[in-house]
Amino acid sequence: MSNFNPVSPPSRLLLGPGPSVVAPTVLEAMARPTLGHLDPAFLEIMDQVRTMLRQVFRTENEMTMPMSGTGSAGMETIFVNLVEAGDRVVVGVNGVFGLRMAEVARRCGAEVIEVQTDWGKTFSPDDFTAAADGKPVQLMAVVHAETSTGAHQDLSGFRAAADSCGALLCVDAVTSLGGVPLETDAWGLDAVYSGTQKCLSCPPGLSPITLGPRAVERLENRKTPVPSWYFDLSLIRKYWGEERAYHHTAPINMIYGLHEALRLVLDEGLEARFKRHQTVGSQFQQAVEELGFSLMVDESIRLPQLTSIRLPEQLNDAKGRAHLLQEHDIEIGGGLGPWKGQVWRVGLMGAGATPDSVERCLQGIRSALAATSA
Repeated sequence: MSNFNPVSPPSRLLLGPGPSVVAPTVLEAMARPTLGHLDPAFLEIMDQVRTMLRQVFRTENEMTMPMSGTGSAGMETIFVNLVEAGDRVVVGVNGVFGLRMAEVARRCGAEVIEVQTDWGKTFSPDDFTAAADGKPVQLMAVVHAETSTGAHQDLSGFRAAADSCGALLCVDAVTSLGGVPLETDAWGLDAVYSGTQKCLSCPPGLSPITLGPRAVERLENRKTPVPSWYFDLSLIRKYWGEERAYHHTAPINMIYGLHEALRLVLDEGLEARFKRHQTVGSQFQQAVEELGFSLMVDESIRLPQLTSIRLPEQLNDAKGRAHLLQEHDIEIGGGLGPWKGQVWRVGLMGAGATPDSVERCLQGIRSALAATSA
């Protein structure tokens, strides 16, 4: 007989950089009967997920699907499929996730050229053109919404920068998909990856990706096999496509959850969802400044769904976050890299982007300030 009781996790208001608040109907969808991964009923659900993902990514790309794994799985999928040893890859590094892209590219054997700027800043397309130095580049990669800082990268002009050196354009949209406008086709993005646990408000476990025609051509004309069997899109596309060839057992119930999460996004409407994130994010940012906090990212490039706030000297990072969790059941994130111990990251994403979340978070922050000052 087991000595363990069934799990009974506490109810938290998830206002960190992810995972975000999950809509109740998404959790309900995940509790529905598990089917086989080749059951005709499940294959229909897969097709609907792909159709909805295309709408959310704003693309007509045939190769659009969720990868089994979190957002980092999507990142690795893009790089191992599109990069070969010796390729030149230009990566924008202005936070943790640019650094990760550069590291994955190196592990693919690429010659990586890092375009660096300060944390909390963004790039111009000219920065990437200058880094290419007039030589051919196989891939340019940039983070659309840098989760470690809350910086929102303007992607206009990056297609031209990639074209100037013959590169594919790859974008990390883990924190942007479903929260701020993302126009895969209109902006000429060749490869985009995201995650379910941010503005889509689904638990972590899947990474939606989309590859455009140029990226698919690169994949089909590789000189060497894709170095990862699990993330090999030349194999996985046969399962998600018409062939339905077995590759690995799909996370059935996670896909139920993503189906419901995407349905909710489209029921709300993308433009309405973007407006809601902007309104709620602005409300929080204005109110937290009125409490005496300074914001780490300039308003002109600040994400609405992820805000980095500088802590006053009297407020200890770890103790303050512990107070919020223990006394108010609110989770927020701490700073990373050079911002560690100095910054809180507050996420108002998906189902958590509500005026009530703002008010509860502000109450918790006021309480943490009072407890620290006492």
